[in-house]
Amino acid sequence: METKYQKVDRVVLIGSGAVGISYAFALMNQGVTEEIAIIDLNADKALGDVWDLNHGKTFAPSLTNIWQGDYSDCKDADIVCLCAGANQKPGETRLDLVEKNMKIFKKIVGDVMAAGFDGIFLVATNPVDVLTQAVIEFSGLPAHRVIGSGTTLDTARLRYKLGEYFQISPKAVHAYIIGEHGDTELPLWSRATIGPVPLHTYLETHENHKAEDLDQIFVEVRDAAYHIIEKKGATFYGIAMSLVRITEAILKNEHTVLTTSSYLQGQYGVDDVCIGVPTIISRKGVQEIIEVPMNEEEQKKFKHSVQTLKDIYEPAIKRL
Repeated sequence: METKYQKVDRVVLIGSGAVGISYAFALMNQGVTEEIAIIDLNADKALGDVWDLNHGKTFAPSLTNIWQGDYSDCKDADIVCLCAGANQKPGETRLDLVEKNMKIFKKIVGDVMAAGFDGIFLVATNPVDVLTQAVIEFSGLPAHRVIGSGTTLDTARLRYKLGEYFQISPKAVHAYIIGEHGDTELPLWSRATIGPVPLHTYLETHENHKAEDLDQIFVEVRDAAYHIIEKKGATFYGIAMSLVRITEAILKNEHTVLTTSSYLQGQYGVDDVCIGVPTIISRKGVQEIIEVPMNEEEQKKFKHSVQTLKDIYEPAIKRL
């Protein structure tokens, strides 16, 4: 009797630098996908990473098949995760990287599509919002199949800091950072809750905590990457974990809400920009963009963030 072939989940990682290989390591440790193919311009580095990861298979929850890949592996991939490109240096903003990384991405995305890729792009490289929109342009795929990591990490950082401040699990904190993954991002304080209790109500009933402290907490969240880069040269564990969370939401068809960089087509009164907003993520990719009611100040800051990204993306894509 013939055995019917059963499709397995495959993730292709392009770029096995610190972020990429941390992502692969976390994928393997959590048993999120059956297959991981690793592609890097430095073939020896990619092969060394494959060997190193495979040596830990005995201790992983499942026997993920990991190999050094090439672009032909993208044909049967469910997700291609883009972690390649130039890294942010001390004193450099994420937007400073746009020229270098757009050129790199144009070639990579072209090679992926030429292989017959028909899955979902997951973009991690900075400036992530600008590059996510560039991947839509370069690939010709429907916008719902191109997702950037957006402000998923920023949101996690905010929940961690608020959890630390209130001495409560960050999982019980429901607060979001939206906008550019960068200097113009903003917290949605008006929609934040501690458990089911609105944040400002919670503050009023806890005299040891003050609303003024929230401003400093946000600054620490917004500038976290700069401080980490100053201390250790790069950030990679946090972003890798957020990429795994998005990957899991896609492969398991979770319909969960994450603040990914998603392409706006009229939502929030905005067109033609990728930006971090609460998004329902499923096997389809972007299932739905949730429009969150904002107060006047939040609306103003969000529009500023949108315009900042448009002012960077539009001239950069024309120069290519």
